[in-house]
Amino acid sequence: MNAASPKLLSSYDSEAIEPHVGCVAAAMEIIGNKWTALILRDLVGGTKRFSELEKSVGNINPRTLSQRLDDLEKCGVITKQSFATVPPRCEYSLTPKGADLIPVLRQMAAWGTKYYSDRNQASS
Repeated sequence: MNAASPKLLSSYDSEAIEPHVGCVAAAMEIIGNKWTALILRDLVGGTKRFSELEKSVGNINPRTLSQRLDDLEKCGVITKQSFATVPPRCEYSLTPKGADLIPVLRQMAAWGTKYYSDRNQASS
């Protein structure tokens, strides 16, 4: 049976996915913004400085990166450690709450891997 079949899709219900209504929405408030998943992906490898994240994430505006990092810190997903050096230096790392998102990111990567060729065919 193919994945798009109505019978298969109807076998999934929202109750099986989220134990309380709003759980998925709460997660999306944290990881649903553009760039956020990529920032988290890069922090899985360990502590990074702002400039390292700027390079590894890709074509992100520094102001946007700063905003996403602030949002993630406010949510308790990352920590920011500031050093009183010249020039000032900040390092970012995942908290235990942030590390709990690693399986979600891995599943997103698995899904992306599975359907990546579909994306390439659609843009051809």
